[in-house]
Amino acid sequence: MRRKGSNPCRGMPRFKRPKMERYLTPAEYRRLGADLRKAEAEHPIPVAIVRLLMFTGARLGEIRFLRWGMVKPPRLVLPDSKTGPKVIWLNSQALKVLAGFDRGEDDALVFVNSRGKHPVNIEPWWYNLRRRCAMPDLRVHDLRHSFASTAIMDNVPLATIGKLLGHVLPETTAKYAHLSDDVIGDAAERISGSLAQAIGLRS
Repeated sequence: MRRKGSNPCRGMPRFKRPKMERYLTPAEYRRLGADLRKAEAEHPIPVAIVRLLMFTGARLGEIRFLRWGMVKPPRLVLPDSKTGPKVIWLNSQALKVLAGFDRGEDDALVFVNSRGKHPVNIEPWWYNLRRRCAMPDLRVHDLRHSFASTAIMDNVPLATIGKLLGHVLPETTAKYAHLSDDVIGDAAERISGSLAQAIGLRS
């Protein structure tokens, strides 16, 4: 309805939202893993969804609405996503999760609700799980943050992480390049130890 370049908001500063940089520590991963194992027998589908999110860095909607025709090992081929068509790479752990379910018709949902018609809603179950894990502030999307952060701490290049997460712009991936205080402190300690040794001091 407006002519090109006539946006009345041009030049206005964006509303600053608080940064959400929550990601799992190794100890929290262990707690979450233990509770997932306990819940697996009674809630196999929500557990499988969470594990796929952990192992792939995918968004919740990409896994909830996944259909068998999109499962083409070693990848998921999504015709549409937040950023358009997307490929999600499946590592051995993700493949093992999917292997636990009988493959259906191409147009059938991988994770269907109890009535067999709609995608599973894991939110009520997730709310209870995170409280049992003593992580009431943990969001499902934080599993994606944690996937990226773990990759960064394992020295995976940002460009590769961007490909794994399906980012179009490198700036989107760069926001994940944050390290925990423990990792930074450990790096500082190792550097200072090497320097002390180099100048003949005892570390």
